[in-house]
Parts: sequence; C-alpha cells; structure tokens
Amino acid sequence: MRFVFVFLAHSLLAADFTTTILHVNDTHDRIEPTVIQGKPYGGMPRLATLIARYRQADPNPIVLHAGDAFQGTLYFNVYEGLADLAFLNALPLDAMAVGNHEFDKGPAALAAFARGARFPLLSANLNVDTEPLIKDLIHPSTILTRGRERIGIIGGITASLLTLSNPGPNISLRDLNRSLQTEIDALTRAGVNKIVLLTHVGYEEEQALARTLHNVDVIVGGHSHTLLGSTTAPGWPEARGPYPTVVDNPDKGKTLVVSSWEGEKVLGRVQVTFDSRGRVKKWSTTQPILIDESIPEDPPLTAMVAAFQKPIVQQRDRKIAVAAQPLRGAELGRIIADAMAAATGKQNVVAALMNTGGVRAALEPGDLTFGMAISVQPFNNTLVVMDLTGAQLKDTLEIRQVWTSSALRYTFDGAKPQGSRVSGLSLGGQAVDPAATYRITVNNFMAGGGDDFITLKNSTGPRLDTGLLDIDAFLDYLTAHSPVAAPR
Repeated sequence: MRFVFVFLAHSLLAADFTTTILHVNDTHDRIEPTVIQGKPYGGMPRLATLIARYRQADPNPIVLHAGDAFQGTLYFNVYEGLADLAFLNALPLDAMAVGNHEFDKGPAALAAFARGARFPLLSANLNVDTEPLIKDLIHPSTILTRGRERIGIIGGITASLLTLSNPGPNISLRDLNRSLQTEIDALTRAGVNKIVLLTHVGYEEEQALARTLHNVDVIVGGHSHTLLGSTTAPGWPEARGPYPTVVDNPDKGKTLVVSSWEGEKVLGRVQVTFDSRGRVKKWSTTQPILIDESIPEDPPLTAMVAAFQKPIVQQRDRKIAVAAQPLRGAELGRIIADAMAAATGKQNVVAALMNTGGVRAALEPGDLTFGMAISVQPFNNTLVVMDLTGAQLKDTLEIRQVWTSSALRYTFDGAKPQGSRVSGLSLGGQAVDPAATYRITVNNFMAGGGDDFITLKNSTGPRLDTGLLDIDAFLDYLTAHSPVAAPR
C-alpha cells in the first residue's frame, strides 16, 4: 500500500506542467538598437542572443510577438516589413498576433509578410474572409506542443483597427470578447486546457479581458506600449503595473497579464506552472530582461543587419539639423504641427493639428539625422488643407488631445465628457468664433477619420490633399530652425 501511495503521489506531482513564455511586442522595425540618453537598447541581434539562451535553459519555452512589427524606421520604408520577417523567422517565433500597423501598407504588404512567415499569424476577431490576398494566411488560433502538453494560442486585434490603419474595404472586425471566447471554447472542447491570449489591444483592455473571459491563463499583450515591472534605465517611462499583472478571473483563479513595452528594449520572460486541470498554479516573478550592451550580439543576425543596412545607411546618417534640447511629447508635437502649417502656408492656412499617436519617437540633444527624423514621422502621410468652422474645429479637438501649431491654443480636460473638454480656444490670441471659417492643415490619416476624427472626415467644406509628405515638411522645418528648440 505504501508503494501505491508513493506512486500516486508521484503521479499527482508529475501532472504539473511548467512553460516559459518569452515575448516581445510593438517592435516597430527597430532592427537596430534605440539610443536613449546616449545608451543603446534592443536590436534584433541581441534579442536573438537572449532568446537562444533561454530556449536552452528554460523549461518548455515558447516565443511570442504581440503585434506591430511594422512601421517606425527606414527599414520599413525600404523593405515594407520583409526585413522584419527575416529577423523574426531567424529568432524563430512560435506565433505572432496581427497588429494594426501590419495594415499600414494595406493587405498586400501583410500578405507578402505572411506568405514568408515560418510562424502563424493570429487574430480571432479579424474577418478576412472576403479579402483574397490574406484570407488563408491569418488564423484565429494555433496549438503548440511542448513535451506531451498542448498550449492554445489565440490572437486578437484592437477594435480601433479600421480607424488606425489601412486594412482596405474587404476587411472587417468581429466582436472581440465574443470571438475570443468562441475560440477558447473550441480549443477547450478539443482537450486543450492551457490557453494563452496573444492580443494587440492594450494593457487596460487586456486586464478587462482577464476579468471577463473564461478559461484564460495568460494574456501576452501589446498595442499600448506598456512598460511593466521594475526593469528601468535613465530616460525610460515609469512602469504602469507589476510584471506579471495578476488578475482575478471569473473561474475563481488567476490570469497573468504581461507586456514588454516596445522596440525589444526588454524581453518579457515569465514561467508559468499549470496544475493537472490546466489552471495557473504558480508563476515566476522574474522581471523583463534589459537588452543593453551587456548582451552580446548574435553574429549571424549582426551580418544580416549589415546586409539590410546597405541601401539605407547613407540616407539615414545624413545630418539635417541640431537639437538644442531634448524634444519629446507636446514640445515635439507642436514642432511637427508648426512644420505642417509652414509647409502649407501659401494655402492661407492659419493652424495645423497633429494626432499624438503619429509622433513615434523623441529627439535627444545634438546632431539630428534623416533616420532620426523619420523615426519620429514614419508614416509618409500627406498634408491635407481643409476649411472648418470654429464649431467644427472645437468638435474635432473635443474627441481627444492633439498637438497644435503655435498660433492655436486651448485647454483640454480628458476627465470631462466629450463636448465640455475644450476651453479657452484661441487663434493668434483671439477667441475662435464658432461661425467663422478657418483653414486648417491635418494629415490624410486624420482627414480620413483616423483616430475617430469623424468631424474631419464628414466635413463638407473645401479640402485639398496637397500631396506634400509630412516627413518632408518636418525635415524642412528642422533644417530651417537649427538649432531646434521647443516653440514658445
């Protein structure tokens, strides 16, 4: 009897299963390191070194990407995602969620990426059935096998996709929660009792999913560029929560929510132990791994970087101006809006608006290069001149905070309901007249209703797409105002 008891106890212990989830998100073409206050962080060769290290040392590792590999540096402008593909294949990834920026060049660029991917692209709520270019290339989920255990990985994309990117007319979205739960239930019926959501929806919504959806163990997230945990360095933002963030789920258990900021500056690494029912039993508290100069570069990937650099290095390193001070946030946004207004000044423009999400990097003091500038303005949007009444201008500003050119001033209180968020709206020191007409410059993303700027989309007043690129306006402004300082 004692032998039987020991055998049964051993069997129960053996039922536990541990896996290590290695993850990144929002890498945004950061194939080379990002320099912050003079220190380089990230880069695909160092990421590859870390992943190889933990693949060998950790139990049952899986490597995931939570979306937005596209858009952010000259690598995307030149290769439209195919350089990213080469590096992600080399890591290699086990699965990737589709992010909104994967559609920035429309379905064709994503299709080329997906056809070459050696890993599945996932999104349960993305309806691609009527888009022939990608309808067979994106799947709601995949099942990974580690040891004798199966782990279900289910993708999800932000419900704001249609206003954030350019998926085209043939792509639509299903309800996120319902789509995810349907796929979870299908995998559960198939006997998969370990479920990881790989979502590109943002930290707050990922916590809401954890509180709402049944039979979810881990959510690996992206989209909000959220730094979690205690890993930090000079010039980094404050963490928005613990790593992992532990959420009470509706099954009276725990769901772990993790994210790894952006640009592979850190590698997320969480070890999760499941019990015999597939529920989370325990987890590591290891913090995201800092990817700095102490991590050696993987030699084959370093050689790949050198090869991909050749068409862009001369253009990227061309000096265009000098920054007199750090330029970030509202200061940089106002510079960009001033650049837009200046570039369209001959059209009798009185002000310009810039969506905050379109400013993708900061600038440090010192020499500014073309590559730095395009990392700030990577989308190649065109500038649109349009006539708005003062009332329409206020309605536009009520939707969300934007950066404005120096002549336009207002106070925004996001805690108030829409319709009462904007106060003190003035242009050139004069209060904006709701009945008067003002000629404003925006980018074509905003003019088309992106970021929910529906007032701009529906405006019936005169408008002109100038064909001028936002990056060209920005470059001209930096050159003309060097050394560049924040507008007063």
